[in-house]
Amino acid sequence: MSEENLYTFENEQYRRTYWHTCSHVLAQAVKRLYPEVKLTIGPSIENGFYYDFYAPFSFTQEHLDALETEMRKICKEKLPLERFELPRAEAVRFMEEKEEPFKVELIHDLPEDATISFYRQGEFTDLCAGPHLDSTGRIKGNAVKLLACNASYWRGDAKRESLQRIYGIAFPKKDELDEYLRRLEEAKLRDHRKIGRELQLFMTDDLVGRGLPMFLPKGYTLWQQLENYIRDKERRLGYLHVLTPCIGTVNLYRTSGHWDHYQQNMFPAMEVDDESYVLRPMNCPHHMRIYANRAHSYRDLPIRIGEIAHDFRYEASGTLKGIERGRHFCQNDAHLFVTPEQIKEEFAKVCDLIFEAYKDFGITDYRCVLSLRDPADKEKYHDDDEMWNKAETALREVLTDLQIDFTEEIGEAAFYGPKLDVNVRPAVGAEYTLSTCQLDFCLPARFHLTYVDRDGTEKTPVVLHRAILGSLDRFMAYLIEETMGAFPLWLAPVQVKMLTVTDRADEYAARLAARLTDEGFRVEVDDRNEKIGRKIRDAQMEKVPYMVVVGDRDMENGTVSPRHRADGDLGAMTLDDFAARLHEEVNSKSGK
Repeated sequence: MSEENLYTFENEQYRRTYWHTCSHVLAQAVKRLYPEVKLTIGPSIENGFYYDFYAPFSFTQEHLDALETEMRKICKEKLPLERFELPRAEAVRFMEEKEEPFKVELIHDLPEDATISFYRQGEFTDLCAGPHLDSTGRIKGNAVKLLACNASYWRGDAKRESLQRIYGIAFPKKDELDEYLRRLEEAKLRDHRKIGRELQLFMTDDLVGRGLPMFLPKGYTLWQQLENYIRDKERRLGYLHVLTPCIGTVNLYRTSGHWDHYQQNMFPAMEVDDESYVLRPMNCPHHMRIYANRAHSYRDLPIRIGEIAHDFRYEASGTLKGIERGRHFCQNDAHLFVTPEQIKEEFAKVCDLIFEAYKDFGITDYRCVLSLRDPADKEKYHDDDEMWNKAETALREVLTDLQIDFTEEIGEAAFYGPKLDVNVRPAVGAEYTLSTCQLDFCLPARFHLTYVDRDGTEKTPVVLHRAILGSLDRFMAYLIEETMGAFPLWLAPVQVKMLTVTDRADEYAARLAARLTDEGFRVEVDDRNEKIGRKIRDAQMEKVPYMVVVGDRDMENGTVSPRHRADGDLGAMTLDDFAARLHEEVNSKSGK
Protein backbone atom coordinates (compact mmCIF):
# COMPACT_ATOMS: atom_id res chain seq x y z
CA MET A 1 0.00 0.00 0.00
CA SER A 2 1.29 3.45 -0.91
CA GLU A 3 2.43 5.69 1.95
CA GLU A 4 -0.33 8.24 1.29
CA ASN A 5 -2.94 5.52 1.91
CA LEU A 6 -1.52 4.41 5.26
CA TYR A 7 -3.71 6.90 7.10
CA THR A 8 -6.90 6.44 5.12
CA PHE A 9 -9.79 4.00 5.42
CA GLU A 10 -8.26 2.00 2.56
CA ASN A 11 -5.84 0.73 5.21
CA GLU A 12 -7.76 -1.74 7.38
CA GLN A 13 -5.39 -1.29 10.33
CA TYR A 14 -5.91 2.48 10.31
CA ARG A 15 -9.67 2.01 9.89
CA ARG A 16 -9.80 -0.33 12.89
CA THR A 17 -7.65 2.04 14.95
CA TYR A 18 -9.93 4.95 14.06
CA TRP A 19 -13.03 3.02 15.11
CA HIS A 20 -11.37 1.72 18.27
CA THR A 21 -10.60 5.29 19.29
CA CYS A 22 -14.24 6.19 18.57
CA SER A 23 -15.31 3.53 21.06
CA HIS A 24 -13.20 5.28 23.74
CA VAL A 25 -14.73 8.63 22.84
CA LEU A 26 -18.16 7.02 23.26
CA ALA A 27 -17.18 5.63 26.66
CA GLN A 28 -15.85 9.03 27.73
CA ALA A 29 -19.13 10.66 26.66
CA VAL A 30 -21.10 8.09 28.67
CA LYS A 31 -19.02 8.69 31.81
CA ARG A 32 -19.40 12.46 31.45
CA LEU A 33 -23.17 12.35 31.10
CA TYR A 34 -23.96 9.26 33.18
CA PRO A 35 -21.10 8.70 35.68
CA GLU A 36 -22.99 5.89 37.44
CA VAL A 37 -22.63 3.66 34.37
CA LYS A 38 -19.89 1.01 34.52
CA LEU A 39 -17.47 0.26 31.67
CA THR A 40 -16.77 -3.18 30.22
CA ILE A 41 -15.22 -3.50 26.73
CA GLY A 42 -15.36 -1.51 23.49
CA PRO A 43 -13.67 -2.91 20.36
CA SER A 44 -13.74 -2.01 16.70
CA ILE A 45 -15.70 -4.45 14.54
CA GLU A 46 -16.06 -5.12 10.82
CA ASN A 47 -18.35 -2.14 10.35
CA GLY A 48 -17.70 0.40 13.07
CA PHE A 49 -17.42 -0.08 16.80
CA TYR A 50 -19.38 -0.80 19.96
CA TYR A 51 -19.05 -0.44 23.71
CA ASP A 52 -20.80 -2.56 26.34
CA PHE A 53 -22.08 -0.75 29.43
CA TYR A 54 -23.58 -1.85 32.73
CA ALA A 55 -26.24 0.78 33.44
CA PRO A 56 -29.07 1.16 35.96
CA PHE A 57 -31.34 2.44 33.18
CA SER A 58 -32.09 1.58 29.56
CA PHE A 59 -30.45 3.68 26.86
CA THR A 60 -33.06 5.28 24.60
CA GLN A 61 -32.75 7.20 21.35
CA GLU A 62 -32.78 10.38 23.44
CA HIS A 63 -29.70 9.11 25.31
CA LEU A 64 -27.95 8.23 22.04
CA ASP A 65 -28.63 11.71 20.64
CA ALA A 66 -27.14 13.30 23.75
CA LEU A 67 -24.11 11.02 23.55
CA GLU A 68 -23.51 11.94 19.90
CA THR A 69 -23.50 15.62 20.85
CA GLU A 70 -21.03 14.98 23.66
CA MET A 71 -18.79 12.89 21.37
CA ARG A 72 -18.60 15.81 18.94
CA LYS A 73 -17.49 18.06 21.83
CA ILE A 74 -14.77 15.57 22.79
CA CYS A 75 -13.51 15.47 19.22
CA LYS A 76 -13.34 19.31 19.12
CA GLU A 77 -11.37 19.31 22.39
CA LYS A 78 -8.54 17.51 20.56
CA LEU A 79 -7.57 15.51 23.63
CA PRO A 80 -4.26 13.63 23.24
CA LEU A 81 -4.40 9.87 23.87
CA GLU A 82 -1.55 8.90 26.17
CA ARG A 83 -0.53 5.31 26.80
CA PHE A 84 0.92 4.20 30.14
CA GLU A 85 1.55 0.91 31.94
CA LEU A 86 1.03 -0.17 35.54
CA PRO A 87 2.06 -3.24 37.55
CA ARG A 88 -0.81 -5.62 38.23
CA ALA A 89 -1.45 -4.55 41.85
CA GLU A 90 -1.40 -0.84 40.96
CA ALA A 91 -3.62 -1.46 37.94
CA VAL A 92 -6.19 -3.20 40.15
CA ARG A 93 -6.12 -0.40 42.72
CA PHE A 94 -6.44 2.18 39.94
CA MET A 95 -9.61 0.59 38.56
CA GLU A 96 -10.99 -0.08 42.06
CA GLU A 97 -10.61 3.62 42.89
CA LYS A 98 -12.57 4.42 39.73
CA GLU A 99 -15.22 1.87 40.81
CA GLU A 100 -14.95 -0.15 37.60
CA PRO A 101 -15.47 -3.78 38.74
CA PHE A 102 -15.54 -5.23 35.21
CA LYS A 103 -12.12 -3.74 34.48
CA VAL A 104 -10.80 -5.19 37.74
CA GLU A 105 -12.02 -8.62 36.70
CA LEU A 106 -10.31 -8.27 33.31
CA ILE A 107 -7.01 -7.36 34.96
CA HIS A 108 -7.20 -10.36 37.32
CA ASP A 109 -7.76 -12.66 34.34
CA LEU A 110 -4.75 -11.43 32.37
CA PRO A 111 -1.73 -13.79 32.20
CA GLU A 112 0.92 -13.26 34.87
CA ASP A 113 3.44 -11.97 32.32
CA ALA A 114 0.94 -9.67 30.56
CA THR A 115 1.70 -6.01 30.01
CA ILE A 116 -1.15 -4.01 31.57
CA SER A 117 -1.66 -0.81 29.64
CA PHE A 118 -4.08 2.11 29.80
CA TYR A 119 -5.01 5.01 27.56
CA ARG A 120 -5.77 8.44 28.99
CA GLN A 121 -7.68 11.20 27.15
CA GLY A 122 -8.45 14.22 29.28
CA GLU A 123 -10.23 13.15 32.47
CA PHE A 124 -11.04 9.70 31.03
CA THR A 125 -8.82 6.63 31.31
CA ASP A 126 -9.55 3.11 30.06
CA LEU A 127 -7.83 -0.24 30.37
CA CYS A 128 -6.79 -1.08 26.80
CA ALA A 129 -4.05 -2.73 24.74
CA GLY A 130 -4.60 -0.26 21.88
CA PRO A 131 -3.67 0.89 19.35
CA HIS A 132 -5.32 4.30 19.15
CA LEU A 133 -5.09 7.56 17.26
CA ASP A 134 -2.90 10.19 18.92
CA SER A 135 -5.75 12.65 19.47
CA THR A 136 -9.54 12.79 19.61
CA GLY A 137 -9.18 15.66 17.18
CA ARG A 138 -8.32 13.16 14.46
CA ILE A 139 -11.96 12.05 14.52
CA LYS A 140 -14.46 13.98 12.41
CA GLY A 141 -17.14 14.71 15.00
CA ASN A 142 -19.98 15.36 12.56
CA ALA A 143 -19.22 12.05 10.80
CA VAL A 144 -19.95 9.92 13.88
CA LYS A 145 -23.30 8.16 14.25
CA LEU A 146 -24.62 5.94 17.04
CA LEU A 147 -26.77 3.36 15.33
CA ALA A 148 -28.42 1.15 17.92
CA CYS A 149 -28.41 -0.21 21.43
CA ASN A 150 -28.93 -3.94 22.00
CA ALA A 151 -28.76 -6.26 24.96
CA SER A 152 -25.66 -8.36 25.59
CA TYR A 153 -24.13 -10.38 28.43
CA TRP A 154 -20.86 -9.88 30.21
CA ARG A 155 -18.38 -12.19 28.50
CA GLY A 156 -21.20 -13.63 26.42
CA ASP A 157 -22.47 -15.65 29.38
CA ALA A 158 -26.26 -15.55 29.85
CA LYS A 159 -25.71 -16.32 33.55
CA ARG A 160 -23.66 -13.15 34.04
CA GLU A 161 -24.64 -9.48 34.15
CA SER A 162 -26.94 -8.09 31.46
CA LEU A 163 -25.26 -5.25 29.56
CA GLN A 164 -26.24 -2.70 26.93
CA ARG A 165 -24.22 -2.58 23.74
CA ILE A 166 -24.17 0.71 21.87
CA TYR A 167 -23.12 0.39 18.21
CA GLY A 168 -21.61 3.22 16.22
CA ILE A 169 -20.03 4.06 12.90
CA ALA A 170 -17.66 6.87 11.90
CA PHE A 171 -15.88 8.14 8.79
CA PRO A 172 -13.25 10.76 8.03
CA LYS A 173 -15.79 12.73 5.95
CA LYS A 174 -19.42 13.66 6.50
CA ASP A 175 -20.46 12.68 2.98
CA GLU A 176 -19.04 9.19 3.55
CA LEU A 177 -21.24 8.83 6.64
CA ASP A 178 -24.24 10.09 4.67
CA GLU A 179 -23.62 7.52 1.94
CA TYR A 180 -23.25 4.75 4.54
CA LEU A 181 -26.53 5.74 6.21
CA ARG A 182 -28.22 5.85 2.81
CA ARG A 183 -27.07 2.29 2.17
CA LEU A 184 -28.33 1.25 5.59
CA GLU A 185 -31.77 2.62 4.77
CA GLU A 186 -31.75 0.80 1.44
CA ALA A 187 -30.70 -2.38 3.22
CA LYS A 188 -33.73 -2.03 5.51
CA LEU A 189 -36.01 -1.69 2.51
CA ARG A 190 -34.42 -4.71 0.82
CA ASP A 191 -34.16 -6.88 3.93
CA HIS A 192 -35.58 -10.25 2.90
CA ARG A 193 -37.09 -10.72 6.36
CA LYS A 194 -39.17 -7.56 5.99
CA ILE A 195 -40.21 -8.36 2.40
CA GLY A 196 -40.85 -11.99 3.31
CA ARG A 197 -43.35 -10.90 5.96
CA GLU A 198 -45.03 -8.36 3.70
CA LEU A 199 -45.42 -10.80 0.79
CA GLN A 200 -46.30 -13.74 3.07
CA LEU A 201 -43.40 -15.87 1.82
CA PHE A 202 -42.13 -17.36 5.08
CA MET A 203 -42.44 -17.00 8.82
CA THR A 204 -40.61 -17.86 12.01
CA ASP A 205 -42.12 -18.87 15.31
CA ASP A 206 -40.32 -19.03 18.65
CA LEU A 207 -42.46 -21.99 19.70
CA VAL A 208 -41.18 -23.91 16.66
CA GLY A 209 -37.63 -22.74 17.30
CA ARG A 210 -35.14 -20.02 16.41
CA GLY A 211 -33.46 -20.44 13.04
CA LEU A 212 -36.21 -22.77 11.81
CA PRO A 213 -38.16 -20.78 9.19
CA MET A 214 -41.39 -22.11 7.74
CA PHE A 215 -42.35 -21.42 4.13
CA LEU A 216 -45.89 -20.19 3.52
CA PRO A 217 -47.79 -21.15 0.33
CA LYS A 218 -46.40 -18.34 -1.82
CA GLY A 219 -42.88 -18.79 -0.49
CA TYR A 220 -43.01 -22.53 -1.04
CA THR A 221 -44.22 -21.93 -4.60
CA LEU A 222 -41.11 -19.84 -5.22
CA TRP A 223 -38.99 -22.49 -3.49
CA GLN A 224 -40.46 -25.18 -5.79
CA GLN A 225 -39.66 -23.10 -8.87
CA LEU A 226 -36.02 -22.99 -7.80
CA GLU A 227 -36.02 -26.72 -7.05
CA ASN A 228 -37.64 -27.61 -10.40
CA TYR A 229 -35.28 -25.31 -12.28
CA ILE A 230 -32.04 -26.78 -10.96
CA ARG A 231 -33.26 -30.39 -10.88
CA ASP A 232 -34.27 -30.17 -14.55
CA LYS A 233 -30.85 -28.71 -15.44
CA GLU A 234 -29.10 -31.52 -13.58
CA ARG A 235 -31.19 -34.29 -15.13
CA ARG A 236 -30.26 -33.05 -18.59
CA LEU A 237 -26.60 -33.35 -17.58
CA GLY A 238 -26.90 -36.95 -16.38
CA TYR A 239 -27.33 -36.42 -12.65
CA LEU A 240 -29.02 -39.20 -10.69
CA HIS A 241 -31.18 -37.81 -7.89
CA VAL A 242 -31.53 -39.59 -4.57
CA LEU A 243 -33.32 -39.15 -1.26
CA THR A 244 -31.43 -39.78 1.98
CA PRO A 245 -32.40 -39.45 5.66
CA CYS A 246 -31.86 -36.28 7.67
CA ILE A 247 -29.99 -38.11 10.42
CA GLY A 248 -27.03 -40.45 10.56
CA THR A 249 -25.00 -42.27 13.16
CA VAL A 250 -22.13 -40.57 14.92
CA ASN A 251 -19.93 -43.33 13.49
CA LEU A 252 -20.84 -42.17 9.98
CA TYR A 253 -19.44 -38.73 10.81
CA ARG A 254 -16.45 -40.18 12.61
CA THR A 255 -15.63 -42.04 9.42
CA SER A 256 -16.02 -38.93 7.28
CA GLY A 257 -14.00 -36.80 9.72
CA HIS A 258 -16.79 -34.32 10.36
CA TRP A 259 -17.08 -35.41 13.99
CA ASP A 260 -13.48 -34.32 14.59
CA HIS A 261 -13.45 -31.21 12.39
CA TYR A 262 -17.04 -29.94 12.37
CA GLN A 263 -18.67 -31.09 15.59
CA GLN A 264 -19.06 -27.56 16.98
CA ASN A 265 -21.47 -26.81 14.12
CA MET A 266 -23.56 -29.95 14.66
CA PHE A 267 -26.54 -30.49 16.94
CA PRO A 268 -25.92 -32.73 19.97
CA ALA A 269 -26.12 -36.46 19.51
CA MET A 270 -29.32 -38.39 20.26
CA GLU A 271 -29.14 -41.78 21.96
CA VAL A 272 -31.48 -44.34 20.37
CA ASP A 273 -31.29 -48.12 20.91
CA ASP A 274 -27.74 -47.90 22.30
CA GLU A 275 -26.53 -45.98 19.26
CA SER A 276 -25.78 -42.28 18.80
CA TYR A 277 -27.40 -40.31 15.98
CA VAL A 278 -27.07 -36.70 14.85
CA LEU A 279 -29.00 -34.38 12.57
CA ARG A 280 -26.87 -34.22 9.47
CA PRO A 281 -25.04 -30.96 8.74
CA MET A 282 -24.20 -32.03 5.17
CA ASN A 283 -24.91 -34.88 2.76
CA CYS A 284 -21.56 -36.14 1.52
CA PRO A 285 -21.27 -39.07 3.99
CA HIS A 286 -24.67 -40.41 2.87
CA HIS A 287 -23.70 -40.10 -0.78
CA MET A 288 -20.39 -41.86 -0.12
CA ARG A 289 -22.33 -44.82 1.23
CA ILE A 290 -24.63 -44.80 -1.81
CA TYR A 291 -21.58 -45.05 -4.07
CA ALA A 292 -20.23 -47.90 -1.92
CA ASN A 293 -23.51 -49.78 -2.29
CA ARG A 294 -22.19 -51.67 -5.33
CA ALA A 295 -18.98 -52.27 -7.25
CA HIS A 296 -17.97 -49.85 -10.00
CA SER A 297 -15.88 -49.96 -13.13
CA TYR A 298 -14.09 -47.03 -14.77
CA ARG A 299 -16.78 -47.34 -17.44
CA ASP A 300 -19.41 -46.24 -14.85
CA LEU A 301 -17.62 -43.01 -14.04
CA PRO A 302 -18.41 -40.19 -13.79
CA ILE A 303 -21.32 -40.89 -11.45
CA ARG A 304 -23.22 -37.73 -10.52
CA ILE A 305 -25.40 -38.10 -7.40
CA GLY A 306 -27.68 -35.13 -6.68
CA GLU A 307 -30.13 -34.26 -3.92
CA ILE A 308 -32.17 -31.32 -2.68
CA ALA A 309 -31.31 -32.22 0.88
CA HIS A 310 -32.51 -31.02 4.27
CA ASP A 311 -29.57 -30.19 6.54
CA PHE A 312 -29.21 -28.89 10.08
CA ARG A 313 -26.39 -26.89 11.62
CA TYR A 314 -26.08 -25.35 15.03
CA GLU A 315 -25.59 -21.66 14.28
CA ALA A 316 -25.07 -19.23 17.14
CA SER A 317 -28.26 -17.28 17.82
CA GLY A 318 -26.56 -13.98 17.01
CA THR A 319 -25.75 -15.11 13.47
CA LEU A 320 -29.28 -16.21 12.55
CA LYS A 321 -30.81 -14.12 9.77
CA GLY A 322 -34.17 -15.17 8.35
CA ILE A 323 -33.74 -17.72 5.57
CA GLU A 324 -30.28 -16.44 4.67
CA ARG A 325 -28.74 -18.17 7.68
CA GLY A 326 -30.79 -20.65 9.66
CA ARG A 327 -30.40 -23.86 11.57
CA HIS A 328 -32.36 -25.78 8.94
CA PHE A 329 -31.84 -25.30 5.21
CA CYS A 330 -31.99 -27.24 1.95
CA GLN A 331 -28.87 -27.66 -0.13
CA ASN A 332 -28.79 -28.00 -3.90
CA ASP A 333 -26.14 -30.63 -3.35
CA ALA A 334 -24.36 -33.12 -5.59
CA HIS A 335 -21.31 -35.34 -5.50
CA LEU A 336 -19.51 -36.32 -8.68
CA PHE A 337 -17.40 -39.48 -8.50
CA VAL A 338 -14.71 -39.24 -11.18
CA THR A 339 -11.38 -40.65 -12.28
CA PRO A 340 -8.36 -38.33 -11.99
CA GLU A 341 -8.43 -37.94 -15.78
CA GLN A 342 -12.04 -36.68 -15.63
CA ILE A 343 -11.46 -33.91 -13.08
CA LYS A 344 -10.91 -31.11 -15.58
CA GLU A 345 -13.85 -31.99 -17.84
CA GLU A 346 -16.32 -32.46 -14.98
CA PHE A 347 -15.11 -29.37 -13.16
CA ALA A 348 -15.57 -27.38 -16.37
CA LYS A 349 -19.14 -28.67 -16.68
CA VAL A 350 -19.87 -27.58 -13.11
CA CYS A 351 -18.52 -24.10 -13.86
CA ASP A 352 -20.60 -23.95 -17.05
CA LEU A 353 -23.71 -24.85 -15.04
CA ILE A 354 -22.96 -22.18 -12.43
CA PHE A 355 -22.52 -19.46 -15.02
CA GLU A 356 -25.54 -20.63 -17.03
CA ALA A 357 -27.69 -20.40 -13.90
CA TYR A 358 -26.32 -16.96 -13.10
CA LYS A 359 -27.27 -15.81 -16.60
CA ASP A 360 -30.83 -17.12 -16.14
CA PHE A 361 -31.17 -15.32 -12.81
CA GLY A 362 -29.53 -12.13 -14.05
CA ILE A 363 -26.57 -12.40 -11.67
CA THR A 364 -23.64 -10.42 -13.07
CA ASP A 365 -21.71 -9.09 -10.06
CA TYR A 366 -19.63 -11.96 -8.68
CA ARG A 367 -16.05 -13.14 -8.33
CA CYS A 368 -14.34 -16.53 -8.17
CA VAL A 369 -12.16 -17.50 -5.21
CA LEU A 370 -9.81 -20.48 -4.91
CA SER A 371 -10.13 -21.34 -1.22
CA LEU A 372 -7.04 -23.05 0.20
CA ARG A 373 -6.13 -24.51 3.58
CA ASP A 374 -3.94 -22.86 6.18
CA PRO A 375 -1.01 -25.33 6.45
CA ALA A 376 -0.35 -24.22 10.03
CA ASP A 377 -3.89 -25.09 11.17
CA LYS A 378 -3.73 -28.79 12.06
CA GLU A 379 -7.01 -28.63 13.98
CA LYS A 380 -9.29 -27.46 11.19
CA TYR A 381 -7.84 -29.40 8.27
CA HIS A 382 -7.25 -33.07 7.53
CA ASP A 383 -3.53 -33.58 8.16
CA ASP A 384 -2.10 -34.90 4.90
CA ASP A 385 0.33 -32.50 3.21
CA GLU A 386 0.76 -34.68 0.13
CA MET A 387 -2.98 -34.89 -0.44
CA TRP A 388 -3.43 -31.14 0.02
CA ASN A 389 -0.58 -30.24 -2.31
CA LYS A 390 -1.97 -32.58 -4.95
CA ALA A 391 -5.54 -31.29 -4.63
CA GLU A 392 -4.64 -27.59 -4.55
CA THR A 393 -2.31 -27.92 -7.53
CA ALA A 394 -4.94 -29.83 -9.51
CA LEU A 395 -7.68 -27.27 -8.81
CA ARG A 396 -5.40 -24.32 -9.56
CA GLU A 397 -4.37 -25.87 -12.88
CA VAL A 398 -7.98 -26.57 -13.86
CA LEU A 399 -9.07 -23.00 -13.14
CA THR A 400 -6.09 -21.65 -15.08
CA ASP A 401 -6.73 -23.97 -18.05
CA LEU A 402 -10.40 -22.90 -18.09
CA GLN A 403 -9.27 -19.26 -18.13
CA ILE A 404 -11.41 -18.44 -15.12
CA ASP A 405 -10.25 -15.32 -13.30
CA PHE A 406 -9.80 -16.09 -9.61
CA THR A 407 -8.12 -14.93 -6.44
CA GLU A 408 -6.69 -17.19 -3.74
CA GLU A 409 -7.64 -17.07 -0.06
CA ILE A 410 -5.79 -19.02 2.63
CA GLY A 411 -7.77 -20.74 5.37
CA GLU A 412 -11.12 -20.85 3.54
CA ALA A 413 -11.01 -24.46 2.27
CA ALA A 414 -13.24 -27.27 3.50
CA PHE A 415 -11.47 -29.50 6.01
CA TYR A 416 -11.04 -32.22 3.38
CA GLY A 417 -10.04 -30.23 0.30
CA PRO A 418 -9.70 -26.96 -1.63
CA LYS A 419 -12.65 -25.41 -3.41
CA LEU A 420 -13.87 -22.85 -5.88
CA ASP A 421 -16.24 -20.38 -4.23
CA VAL A 422 -18.33 -18.04 -6.35
CA ASN A 423 -19.05 -14.98 -4.23
CA VAL A 424 -21.84 -12.61 -5.20
CA ARG A 425 -21.91 -8.90 -4.40
CA PRO A 426 -25.53 -8.18 -3.41
CA ALA A 427 -27.29 -4.87 -3.85
CA VAL A 428 -26.60 -4.14 -0.18
CA GLY A 429 -24.29 -5.69 2.39
CA ALA A 430 -21.11 -7.71 2.18
CA GLU A 431 -20.44 -10.33 -0.46
CA TYR A 432 -21.05 -13.98 0.32
CA THR A 433 -20.75 -17.38 -1.33
CA LEU A 434 -23.66 -18.70 -3.39
CA SER A 435 -22.04 -21.50 -5.40
CA THR A 436 -19.16 -23.82 -4.66
CA CYS A 437 -17.25 -26.75 -6.14
CA GLN A 438 -14.84 -28.66 -3.91
CA LEU A 439 -12.14 -31.13 -4.93
CA ASP A 440 -11.83 -34.05 -2.54
CA PHE A 441 -9.20 -36.80 -2.43
CA CYS A 442 -9.82 -37.34 1.30
CA LEU A 443 -13.36 -38.68 1.86
CA PRO A 444 -13.24 -41.34 -0.89
CA ALA A 445 -10.17 -42.78 0.83
CA ARG A 446 -11.71 -42.58 4.30
CA PHE A 447 -14.76 -44.51 3.05
CA HIS A 448 -12.57 -46.97 1.10
CA LEU A 449 -14.34 -46.21 -2.19
CA THR A 450 -12.97 -47.93 -5.27
CA TYR A 451 -13.50 -48.60 -8.95
CA VAL A 452 -11.84 -51.13 -11.23
CA ASP A 453 -9.60 -49.36 -13.74
CA ARG A 454 -8.78 -50.37 -17.32
CA ASP A 455 -5.84 -52.49 -16.18
CA GLY A 456 -7.99 -54.44 -13.72
CA THR A 457 -6.58 -52.76 -10.61
CA GLU A 458 -8.65 -51.07 -7.93
CA LYS A 459 -8.34 -47.29 -7.77
CA THR A 460 -9.84 -44.64 -5.50
CA PRO A 461 -12.16 -42.17 -7.21
CA VAL A 462 -11.94 -38.42 -6.76
CA VAL A 463 -15.07 -36.57 -5.61
CA LEU A 464 -16.29 -33.15 -6.65
CA HIS A 465 -18.65 -31.68 -4.06
CA ARG A 466 -20.73 -28.98 -5.73
CA ALA A 467 -23.73 -26.76 -5.03
CA ILE A 468 -24.96 -24.53 -7.84
CA LEU A 469 -27.67 -22.57 -6.02
CA GLY A 470 -25.99 -23.25 -2.69
CA SER A 471 -28.85 -23.60 -0.28
CA LEU A 472 -32.25 -22.84 -1.80
CA ASP A 473 -33.05 -20.82 1.31
CA ARG A 474 -30.07 -18.48 0.99
CA PHE A 475 -30.52 -18.25 -2.77
CA MET A 476 -34.14 -17.21 -2.24
CA ALA A 477 -33.05 -14.58 0.31
CA TYR A 478 -30.60 -13.25 -2.28
CA LEU A 479 -33.33 -13.06 -4.94
CA ILE A 480 -35.77 -11.35 -2.57
CA GLU A 481 -33.26 -8.63 -1.73
CA GLU A 482 -32.08 -8.16 -5.31
CA THR A 483 -35.60 -7.87 -6.73
CA MET A 484 -37.20 -6.38 -3.58
CA GLY A 485 -39.87 -9.05 -4.07
CA ALA A 486 -40.68 -8.08 -7.67
CA PHE A 487 -39.74 -11.49 -9.06
CA PRO A 488 -39.56 -12.11 -12.80
CA LEU A 489 -42.65 -13.75 -14.24
CA TRP A 490 -41.21 -17.26 -14.35
CA LEU A 491 -40.49 -17.18 -10.60
CA ALA A 492 -43.38 -15.11 -9.27
CA PRO A 493 -45.63 -17.05 -6.83
CA VAL A 494 -48.67 -15.40 -8.42
CA GLN A 495 -48.08 -14.55 -12.08
CA VAL A 496 -51.48 -13.10 -13.02
CA LYS A 497 -54.21 -11.60 -10.88
CA MET A 498 -57.74 -11.13 -12.25
CA LEU A 499 -59.37 -7.97 -10.87
CA THR A 500 -63.13 -7.68 -11.35
CA VAL A 501 -64.65 -4.23 -11.83
CA THR A 502 -68.16 -5.46 -10.96
CA ASP A 503 -69.65 -8.67 -9.62
CA ARG A 504 -71.15 -9.21 -13.08
CA ALA A 505 -67.59 -10.02 -14.21
CA ASP A 506 -66.93 -12.69 -11.55
CA GLU A 507 -67.91 -15.65 -13.74
CA TYR A 508 -66.00 -14.36 -16.77
CA ALA A 509 -62.88 -13.73 -14.64
CA ALA A 510 -63.13 -17.25 -13.22
CA ARG A 511 -63.27 -18.72 -16.75
CA LEU A 512 -60.23 -16.67 -17.82
CA ALA A 513 -58.31 -17.78 -14.75
CA ALA A 514 -59.17 -21.43 -15.41
CA ARG A 515 -57.93 -21.15 -19.02
CA LEU A 516 -54.60 -19.65 -17.95
CA THR A 517 -54.24 -22.16 -15.12
CA ASP A 518 -54.72 -24.99 -17.64
CA GLU A 519 -51.82 -23.52 -19.60
CA GLY A 520 -49.59 -23.77 -16.55
CA PHE A 521 -49.76 -20.26 -15.13
CA ARG A 522 -50.30 -19.34 -11.49
CA VAL A 523 -53.44 -17.20 -11.33
CA GLU A 524 -55.58 -15.66 -8.60
CA VAL A 525 -58.96 -13.89 -8.85
CA ASP A 526 -59.72 -10.84 -6.73
CA ASP A 527 -63.52 -10.66 -6.73
CA ARG A 528 -63.83 -8.81 -3.43
CA ASN A 529 -66.50 -6.15 -3.08
CA GLU A 530 -63.91 -3.37 -3.35
CA LYS A 531 -63.29 -0.54 -5.81
CA ILE A 532 -61.01 -1.42 -8.72
CA GLY A 533 -58.46 1.21 -7.61
CA ARG A 534 -58.07 -0.58 -4.28
CA LYS A 535 -57.67 -3.94 -6.01
CA ILE A 536 -54.98 -2.55 -8.31
CA ARG A 537 -53.09 -0.99 -5.39
CA ASP A 538 -53.23 -4.25 -3.43
CA ALA A 539 -51.93 -6.25 -6.41
CA GLN A 540 -49.13 -3.72 -6.85
CA MET A 541 -48.21 -4.05 -3.18
CA GLU A 542 -48.10 -7.81 -3.68
CA LYS A 543 -45.81 -7.16 -6.70
CA VAL A 544 -47.81 -9.42 -9.02
CA PRO A 545 -46.29 -9.15 -12.55
CA TYR A 546 -49.61 -8.95 -14.43
CA MET A 547 -53.03 -7.70 -13.42
CA VAL A 548 -56.05 -8.23 -15.68
CA VAL A 549 -58.85 -5.73 -15.13
CA VAL A 550 -62.11 -7.50 -16.02
CA GLY A 551 -65.19 -5.35 -16.76
CA ASP A 552 -68.31 -5.19 -18.94
CA ARG A 553 -66.44 -4.17 -22.10
CA ASP A 554 -64.09 -7.18 -21.92
CA MET A 555 -67.05 -9.50 -21.38
CA GLU A 556 -68.86 -8.05 -24.40
CA ASN A 557 -65.79 -8.20 -26.65
CA GLY A 558 -64.36 -11.47 -25.32
CA THR A 559 -61.03 -9.75 -24.55
CA VAL A 560 -58.72 -9.12 -21.61
CA SER A 561 -57.11 -5.85 -20.49
CA PRO A 562 -53.79 -6.71 -18.84
CA ARG A 563 -51.75 -4.26 -16.80
CA HIS A 564 -48.01 -4.85 -16.22
CA ARG A 565 -46.60 -3.80 -12.85
CA ALA A 566 -43.80 -1.80 -14.55
CA ASP A 567 -45.21 -0.93 -18.00
CA GLY A 568 -48.77 -0.10 -16.96
CA ASP A 569 -51.83 -0.73 -19.16
CA LEU A 570 -51.15 -2.87 -22.24
CA GLY A 571 -54.54 -2.37 -23.89
CA ALA A 572 -57.24 -4.89 -24.79
CA MET A 573 -56.18 -8.16 -26.45
CA THR A 574 -57.42 -11.69 -26.88
CA LEU A 575 -56.73 -14.24 -24.20
CA ASP A 576 -54.68 -16.27 -26.70
CA ASP A 577 -52.44 -13.27 -27.42
CA PHE A 578 -52.01 -12.60 -23.70
CA ALA A 579 -51.17 -16.26 -23.03
CA ALA A 580 -48.62 -16.19 -25.88
CA ARG A 581 -46.97 -13.14 -24.29
CA LEU A 582 -46.79 -14.91 -20.95
CA HIS A 583 -45.32 -18.09 -22.47
CA GLU A 584 -42.65 -16.12 -24.31
CA GLU A 585 -41.64 -14.22 -21.19
CA VAL A 586 -41.52 -17.38 -19.05
CA ASN A 587 -39.54 -19.39 -21.59
CA SER A 588 -37.00 -16.62 -22.17
CA LYS A 589 -36.76 -15.85 -18.43
CA SER A 590 -36.96 -12.18 -19.38
CA GLY A 591 -39.15 -9.38 -18.12
CA LYS A 592 -39.14 -6.94 -15.22
